Amino acid sequence: MLDQIRTLARQYSQTYIDIRRHLHQHPEMSYEEYQTSAYIREHLTQIGIPFAVMAGTGVVGMIEGRNPESRVLALRADMDALPITEKNEVPYKSKMEGLMHACGHDVHSSCLLGAARILFELRHHWEGTVKLVFQPGEERNPGGASLMIKEGVLENPAPQKIFALHVHPGLETGKFSFRGGKVMASADELYITVKARGGHAAAPHFTADSILAASQIVVALQQLVSRRSNPFDPSVLSITSIQGGHTTNVLPSEVKMMGTFRAMDETWRFKAHDMIQQIVKDTALAYGAEAEARIDVGYPFVWNDPDLSEQAMTLAKLYAGQDQVEETELRMGAEDFAFYAHRIPACFFRLGTGNVAKGITHNVHTPHFDIDEQAIENGMGMMAWLAVSA
Repeated sequence: MLDQIRTLARQYSQTYIDIRRHLHQHPEMSYEEYQTSAYIREHLTQIGIPFAVMAGTGVVGMIEGRNPESRVLALRADMDALPITEKNEVPYKSKMEGLMHACGHDVHSSCLLGAARILFELRHHWEGTVKLVFQPGEERNPGGASLMIKEGVLENPAPQKIFALHVHPGLETGKFSFRGGKVMASADELYITVKARGGHAAAPHFTADSILAASQIVVALQQLVSRRSNPFDPSVLSITSIQGGHTTNVLPSEVKMMGTFRAMDETWRFKAHDMIQQIVKDTALAYGAEAEARIDVGYPFVWNDPDLSEQAMTLAKLYAGQDQVEETELRMGAEDFAFYAHRIPACFFRLGTGNVAKGITHNVHTPHFDIDEQAIENGMGMMAWLAVSA
């Protein structure tokens, strides 16, 4: 089976490189993946794989092997792009101004389609059922995964485990990385509004200074992590935007701020939410202002089942080679795959897509992000291998 999967991955690799290029040229925003969804459905139809539509643009395919009820496993890919203008000069450059597959979701979908083709051709050689989950909206709250779960993606039949890969430009193409336990952080969005009695900047004693109050809130919030959190549980709080005022001689009556809070412990995460609210309110009050914080609760932290991840790492070494598999580093980035991982045993692993010799080193979420396209063959083969072996 291992050799058969490797052979088919190699045989079909150019097809799925071309598919990746097509998807890359036609990016769509979260929850608006209409053309992408239609393209994926068309390709599944060509292969002969039945599917259902969920959460608007989500697609769930189903491949049955021998004894389809004996085991059920899911493979997941995301489909949405980012509001970034691509700066790569390549034949497959995004055709949509201001939109780009800068996080590799075109790669993820192509790898899953390739794995689907391999699994379908070999369906008489493996046991169980594989669910193919193409989900919308990974980049934006509430997360397409949460919507897919609400509509029953983990039911009828219920998968016992789920896998997903993610591009990793810091990992050379040909390599994979795995990690059991905590892998990525939760992510919550912060929206803070400070209101005060503004006035002439030359007479601050007749006003309450919203700019000063907002500045002190930024400083006070940093102490949440440095002094209130357990130093052995990583968390990050960053204020990323401050907007207030319009001229040099007026103290504004309102300042708006935005930011993000990340954590790897759910109990601390929600305890911190209460602290953030209190810090914002009390700090503003100390400067004669009023303030409120709205917290848009996002994704939980990503938890990889330790046993499943160890098994996957062992299988990956058989597929790619002992020296091609590494341990994934902890990251404070977030992923809505976490919603699946908090429901059933899950393994979220990294696909090496970088190539220093070719100059392919730019990180995700940047206008120069790209991949070494050899990674497509590696990703589709690995997903198929894990599906039949784990």
